[in-house]
Amino acid sequence: MPMDHYFAVCAFEAYQERYLDFLLEHYAELNLPYDFHVALSFIGSPILLGAEAIVCFDGEDEPIAALGCIHGTGENDYRDAEIVQVQTVFIAERYRNTRLFLQGLQFLTQHLVQKERPVSEIRFWIPAQAKLQRLCAKLGQRTASVDTHRGTLEEYRTDFSSLYRYAMRFRHELYDGDSDRS
Repeated sequence: MPMDHYFAVCAFEAYQERYLDFLLEHYAELNLPYDFHVALSFIGSPILLGAEAIVCFDGEDEPIAALGCIHGTGENDYRDAEIVQVQTVFIAERYRNTRLFLQGLQFLTQHLVQKERPVSEIRFWIPAQAKLQRLCAKLGQRTASVDTHRGTLEEYRTDFSSLYRYAMRFRHELYDGDSDRS
């Protein structure tokens, strides 16, 4: 059964508020291994830095997923804008499935292709959990591991063009009504 939903870039204040409200409402489920003030900076940075914040809404205009990323890295004072760092990805549990994840990945990569600044690499950090590791190994290469007082984090990196090709590989399957639950 197809699910009615759509993705929107948070270009306006109303969408930005929905993005922040949704992620804060689900803060405990994000399981971020940081103190709240650090986690809040990751959640809010896509809005504050004028970067990419995206919300997925159901057919009744309620947020069901959100993702946010920034251009550049802190170690280079964000001048390396060709590198995109994913700050947050969250899908409400009721809607969590491979199909929605891939559609979000397709939306993000297509959105980034249309931007004026070219993207060469995507980076993201995850808690070291087996299920996430299996998923992320399909998307990129693990490049670092850091132990924090709240658990181990792993960094993944991927060439943007490779990620784009991977996401587009599933384009026809997703829109032909084939859905699988993850």
